[in-house]
Amino acid sequence: MLEQIKNTADFLKNKTNFNPKIGIILGSGLGSFVDQVDIKFSFSYAEIPNFPISTVEGHSGKLIFGTVKGKEVVVMQGRFHYYEESDIQKVVLPVRVMKYLGVKNLIISNASGGVNPSYEIGDLMLINDHINLIPNPLVGPNLKELGTRFPDMSEPYCKEMITFAEEIASENNIKIQKGNYVGVTGPTLETPAEYNYFRIIGGDTVGMSTVPEVIAARHMKIKCFGISVITDLGVPGKIKIVTHEDVQNVANKARPILAKLIKELISKI
Repeated sequence: MLEQIKNTADFLKNKTNFNPKIGIILGSGLGSFVDQVDIKFSFSYAEIPNFPISTVEGHSGKLIFGTVKGKEVVVMQGRFHYYEESDIQKVVLPVRVMKYLGVKNLIISNASGGVNPSYEIGDLMLINDHINLIPNPLVGPNLKELGTRFPDMSEPYCKEMITFAEEIASENNIKIQKGNYVGVTGPTLETPAEYNYFRIIGGDTVGMSTVPEVIAARHMKIKCFGISVITDLGVPGKIKIVTHEDVQNVANKARPILAKLIKELISKI
């Protein structure tokens, strides 16, 4: 695994000569953030050695190198999910490659279902913490070169970046929520009983991504910032039949506000 990570990173370094300090992972329907990037290099995932292929609609499957606000970034336009691969190591491989490219800060976005009754469709939620119900990517032999056997998770999401985002939202009159994200395997959407359970155990939103990448990143001492677009509601009396297309449509509507917040955050880190 470590050899694969290094070989992939070396391939990208040789092709780009980039040393990005900021990595970005774009979730369902949010891939158009790349319009904000001054693109220097772009690779389809199929071109990159050892990279899995994104199979979900709304995930373009491109790795982009460029600048935002004058800062070098590497952007995943589309991510991988556990339900696509059933191999959690493949899901987090790109984040580990980012480490060897020089990434120190990781920004992750996703579309999620709100279980907090105060949330509305289209809200943005800053992820303050998470509850992991997806297989942990650190199970198995520890790769000591990446990090310690028992990494601390008392601050999975960087408090400083959360504060920056709150300040940006206030300055730009952007409505935000802040709460806990529950990571589940999918691909089924949740039952009413499951929504209720996630709320009882402390969740505010639920989704099928993000947590494995954050665990892998924190194992390597990469600071993380997570943000969710609330695309549907798992609240009693508000639960409706939802399609992936519905999720993408809501995410697309939130795109300009999310882009503004992320751009300004990049300028501060």
